[in-house]
Amino acid sequence: MKRVLMTVAASLTLLLGGCATTIRSDVTTFNQWPAQMEDKSYAFEQPLAQEDTLEWRSYQELVRAQMAKLGFHDSGAGKPAVLVAMHFTTTDVPVRVLQAADPFFYPGARVGWYGPYRHYWGGFYSPFYGSPFWGPYYEERIVHQYQRELQVTIRAGQDGRQLFDVKVHNTSRVRATPQVMPALVQSAFQDFPGPNGGTRVVELKQKES
Repeated sequence: MKRVLMTVAASLTLLLGGCATTIRSDVTTFNQWPAQMEDKSYAFEQPLAQEDTLEWRSYQELVRAQMAKLGFHDSGAGKPAVLVAMHFTTTDVPVRVLQAADPFFYPGARVGWYGPYRHYWGGFYSPFYGSPFWGPYYEERIVHQYQRELQVTIRAGQDGRQLFDVKVHNTSRVRATPQVMPALVQSAFQDFPGPNGGTRVVELKQKES
């Protein structure tokens, strides 16, 4: 019996370790990318003072890794062929929702509107004790949706002409931006330089820690 339990536990560990989350983003690209580019040196544009944070610099490294995959290298002290700029925003959008609940098992069901949530019976507020004869029981709560936008632009270092502009939009209930930003940056460079105009959906699997 002990061996069987150990085998089941090991199997569950493997299953949980292999879990992955799908991060879905809307990606809009515009580009006038040259057919040939011999010099693939680049430099990051200086961010705005309010954007120059440790968080921004950590995401800059994610962009740097994607640029390296495309064959680009940091120009160092030399004059870069292209300049790269990055901006991101995260907006918390609270949404009020009604969720069906079981009045027989919910601990606040028998205290009416004195409970931790505002209670509804059959679509009406009710101060009465929980009774299933009043119809469906609902509780009102706040769900947070986090809307994120990542923009990466690349322009020619010589004349400032824009060569590539991508915006990645993602909405999820994940509060921590660092948790999803690697997937957003990867989505921005998916099939680089992408179509000129239009929006497509990019879905990436991200392993859960």
